[in-house]
Amino acid sequence: MRASDKAYAALREDIIEWRLLPGTVLAEVEQSERLGISRTPLREALSRLTAEGLTAAGGRGVVVTDISLEDIDELFELRETLEGKAAALAAERGDAATFERLRNELLLAPALITGGDPARHDYYGLVGRLDAAIDASISNSYLAQAMRSLRVHLVRVRRLAADDATRLTAAAAEHATIAEAIAAGNSRLAEAATTVHLHRSLSHIKATHTPR
Repeated sequence: MRASDKAYAALREDIIEWRLLPGTVLAEVEQSERLGISRTPLREALSRLTAEGLTAAGGRGVVVTDISLEDIDELFELRETLEGKAAALAAERGDAATFERLRNELLLAPALITGGDPARHDYYGLVGRLDAAIDASISNSYLAQAMRSLRVHLVRVRRLAADDATRLTAAAAEHATIAEAIAAGNSRLAEAATTVHLHRSLSHIKATHTPR
């Protein structure tokens, strides 16, 4: 892996997981030493993060961007459009057995959610596999790319509710319903289930959000 790719992946993960909080200045000397790379590949990594909107150039240097309630509203407007259509297409084009297996795993997700940090990480991985299965099923590279770009920010938003086991358990059931509808080939139900999930997720985030 190139040094710039290594730095990009490490910094992106730290930002998404809120280990680097909004407003943190990513000083070149400090980050180069922390990541064990020179400043040139670090600058390349920071440029990629800025292009994704995870960092921004400011008077103090490159800083981690914040996510406001207004940002979250805009993200979910786009998310409903893209993910609703993707779920409908997956129901029409996807492999039923794949989504049936995911549904069965999601029904067991409450044990992961209440099982501590390592198990909860497995739950996030399961949600990621559902996303990947939908992406692979829709046979539309442009839509898949748009959703991948959007999810960079959605993972940050999702982590805002990471410690709320009640909401995560409800979300797992909602994901299971989406997977079930896709497995059944019911595009209208898959889209509707996605809309319900997004509405509930947004309502929860807005009700509990506090700036970090």
